Amino acid sequence: MAEWAKQLAGIKGVLLDISGVLYDSGGEGGGVPIPGSIEAVEKIKASGLKLRFCTNETQATRGKFVAKLQRLGFNILVNEVTAPAPAACRILKERNLRPHLLVHDDLVPEFDQLDKANPNCVVIGDAADNFSYKNLNEAFRILIGLENPILISLGRGRYYKETDGLKLDVGVYMKALEYACDVQAEVVGKPAKMFFQSALAEMEVEPQQAIMIGDDIVNDVGGAQQCGMRALQVRTGKYRPCDEQHPEVKADGYVNNLAEAVDIIVKQLHK
Repeated sequence: MAEWAKQLAGIKGVLLDISGVLYDSGGEGGGVPIPGSIEAVEKIKASGLKLRFCTNETQATRGKFVAKLQRLGFNILVNEVTAPAPAACRILKERNLRPHLLVHDDLVPEFDQLDKANPNCVVIGDAADNFSYKNLNEAFRILIGLENPILISLGRGRYYKETDGLKLDVGVYMKALEYACDVQAEVVGKPAKMFFQSALAEMEVEPQQAIMIGDDIVNDVGGAQQCGMRALQVRTGKYRPCDEQHPEVKADGYVNNLAEAVDIIVKQLHK
């Protein structure tokens, strides 16, 4: 038995990353499920464990993203997904902020209810091909012109995996704007503590009663552990062997894929 499996007493909830854990994004159909992951989600739901999907996905609205996953065969609902854009909208409304958006075209509808005239902050997400020099420079000019510049970043990942290979993520461009404007971004999404706390609150589960499963050693595993959760890293998605020797973050366990992790968790649950 895996060592981490011996520490599962009291587990009531499972948090799952999506990209790199459930599926690899990209390609004509929008992605390819990782073998065994569709069945693993069903197994969690049948076990009685509470389930929450935690994603830093910002290339589509939450509704469109979930619809794509449903087409791929996943049993997933919009209200089961914690994502950065809805959380960012709540923050913007509470603070009367008017955002300049540097995001993917397909994410823009999430911000339809907000005043975007005369922006007093910049929101940056995984804009993909919208990360042109022109668009980055426009965001820079707005930030540098503000007396109190506010940069809100929907995650801070360095890269992620699609079907055709690794892709630069939002964190790279966030760092460029931070450096140019001498400002520190407010991160909404993993690994921010508030993001994980929000997911736990929605599940009505305490941190010590939950386990996170992700492919990102820093944002998934490290972020969850900082919240008091246990966390596993899957050897799919963006995982690289050197992650297991990370100088600052060590997962509670490493598994080949989601299916393996869920098999062990469910078996322990019924002991």
